[in-house]
Amino acid sequence: MAKQPMLKFVNVGRDMPEKRTADARAHDFHEIYAEFAEEKAAEQAGRCSQCGVPYCQSHCPLHNNIPDWLKLTAEGRLEEAYELSQATNTFPEICGRICPQDRLCEGNCVIEQSGHGTVTIGAVEKYITDTAWEKGWVKPIVPAMERTESVAVIGAGPGGLAAADVLRRAGVQVTVYDRHDRAGGLMTYGIPGFKLEKEVVMRRNDQLETGGVTFKLNCAVGEDISFDEIREAHDAVIIATGVYKSRDLQGPGAGAAGIVRAIDFLTASNRAVNFGDDVPEFASGELNAKGKRVVVIGGGDTAMDCVRTSIRQGAESVKCLYRRDRHNMPGSQREVANAEEEGVEFEWLTAPKAFKGDPVSAVVVQQMRLGQPDATGRQSPEVIEGADYDEPADLVIKALGFEPEELPKLWGADGLEVTRWGTVKAEFGSGATSIPGVYAVGDIVRGASLVVWAIKDGRDCADAVLSQLNDASASVAAE
Repeated sequence: MAKQPMLKFVNVGRDMPEKRTADARAHDFHEIYAEFAEEKAAEQAGRCSQCGVPYCQSHCPLHNNIPDWLKLTAEGRLEEAYELSQATNTFPEICGRICPQDRLCEGNCVIEQSGHGTVTIGAVEKYITDTAWEKGWVKPIVPAMERTESVAVIGAGPGGLAAADVLRRAGVQVTVYDRHDRAGGLMTYGIPGFKLEKEVVMRRNDQLETGGVTFKLNCAVGEDISFDEIREAHDAVIIATGVYKSRDLQGPGAGAAGIVRAIDFLTASNRAVNFGDDVPEFASGELNAKGKRVVVIGGGDTAMDCVRTSIRQGAESVKCLYRRDRHNMPGSQREVANAEEEGVEFEWLTAPKAFKGDPVSAVVVQQMRLGQPDATGRQSPEVIEGADYDEPADLVIKALGFEPEELPKLWGADGLEVTRWGTVKAEFGSGATSIPGVYAVGDIVRGASLVVWAIKDGRDCADAVLSQLNDASASVAAE
């Protein structure tokens, strides 16, 4: 391919890969964006201004070398672009699909700020690594030398798998324990296929297993194996459980049948639709939106996953209640726009007050207005008295966010210190906890956050664990 000049943003507009029409995509769980063609990827990468202070890189949690791999892509040097992308990110093709680029790299792109439209960083990142898999550039994990030390990773989500990848490449013996039957955490069972097709996650799991990582699945710590047993069997332990405890609804009728947790709804859909598993709750309609009037409560990315999944399952109607306005919604604005295109209705400034029927037949909705800012600077929602109304519903999905489980109690780990929010207290950077040789990464430390932050934490923690193992080995050798 001929060498592509950079700085093309002046005469080449921003362009995303072709997006399937709302009518076409609303009936399946395939990803909604097509792949870039090579020429289009090079063209869009060539829009990068190669600025002296790359805000895209500084606002990426992994500090990916974005301008450099954009330049290599523009020049047709895709294998080099992949190597550079993979050097700082364990799962670039996953981040390219699900990162909220509008809030991170693309939202801080210099040419976006100047009014020319951001470089389509996420789409190019996805294209680079998908091409690498297709061309065979993604190499197996083959450590230069095997080590005798072993590390346990509890939790097979993005943080745990990122740590396992770094450690295994260094020759450490790694065992990953997870309560589910497939690795991947929320990437496997939480995020729908139309955002992240499951084969993308499974091939990374396969790469790790083929590379020597041992997976002990269907293994719940505290039930199938004790935390103390894991500590005794390994030289270090990394806690990467994520946060799975759903925030609950209050109010009269909140315990009625037909009111379900978002994680249960999404897991059932992913199992039944994307993996073909036998899921009785899905087959019976308990966790299936087909033919129902669906109301989703919440305004984050999980709520967006639920409303868009409901559309694809064939819901009669789908409405989303959120207590603030569109501007204050925590979920990706790109996801909100996609949901609206697909037929989701948003009821801004609304919140549930009570529920009628058992099974549920309606949500009593109270209308809100934004009042004075709270301690965080966000305007606090206030109830408008006398403005309640009934919203008919056959299925209500609670997407109010996630909280940490009580790990010290569940695992009998009294020495594991937690914050007042229940997250594990861990040293910044290393992830070291109050128990020597035990580390923690990702959402169980941060609270519910982004996949890219979990990857960052996992990689940093693995480096700290390697440093500890090397120090211990040197100490033994010196004796």
